[in-house]
Amino acid sequence: MTFARFAGPTKAAAVTLTVDGQRIAARDGDTVATALLAAGRQAIRCSAVTGEPRAPYCQMGVCFECLVEIDGVADRQACLVPVRNGMVVATQQGEG
Repeated sequence: MTFARFAGPTKAAAVTLTVDGQRIAARDGDTVATALLAAGRQAIRCSAVTGEPRAPYCQMGVCFECLVEIDGVADRQACLVPVRNGMVVATQQGEG
């Protein structure tokens, strides 16, 4: 399954963040999870138990499938954190 934004005009300002060393564009008001999905990142962490790829699921902070490191702080829920220009995100492999 591919995540796609609604087509049409937007008044949201462009924001740039770095994910695993790669710069990606996002929109002001996006969460980190939304920005990652819109950039084509389907899996953003690996399970600590099985190593299987995991992706954002609930998008409201209940499932904890979207844990990433943000600006050096591990185990942040990407679906709850709004993007900001210059943010540095690292995907997590297993536990943070």
